[in-house]
Amino acid sequence: MSLLDKEAVKRAKKALKDFDESLTVIVLEDTARTAKEAASSLKCEVGAIVKSLLFRTEDYFVLSLVAGDKRCSLNKLKKITNKKNISMASPEEVKNQTGYTIGGVSPVGHLKLVKILIDSSLERFKDLYAAAGHPNCVFKIGFKNLQKITNGEVKELTE
Repeated sequence: MSLLDKEAVKRAKKALKDFDESLTVIVLEDTARTAKEAASSLKCEVGAIVKSLLFRTEDYFVLSLVAGDKRCSLNKLKKITNKKNISMASPEEVKNQTGYTIGGVSPVGHLKLVKILIDSSLERFKDLYAAAGHPNCVFKIGFKNLQKITNGEVKELTE
């Protein structure tokens, strides 16, 4: 079975195609489980890799899209969301909320509606690469289109 036939990849691909027919899923020979691995496979800067990080507050989840060369700041997330208790979601929560497993969490095609925040530092790249439902699957997109397809709020999220 091709990776493109996996349910999670199909869901990401459908979200991409519904937004723009020209967006495609790229299957990588090597894993893109980490930003560094993805950048190496794609021969791009680590910062151009979009990390999709799910955080849990006391009453909802927030997906933070962060540049691969940056760290998401919990203090900034707390201020933005006006929540005192924010922590990384567990692997089970990630799977339940997004439908994806860690390493392949796409910014699109989630099972449940989730609030999305996009780190402003991603704007420095012409092309961004994000996971498409599997650690070996990614898609290329520009910053403005990432904002549009996710309906994400652009904020300063990194330390």
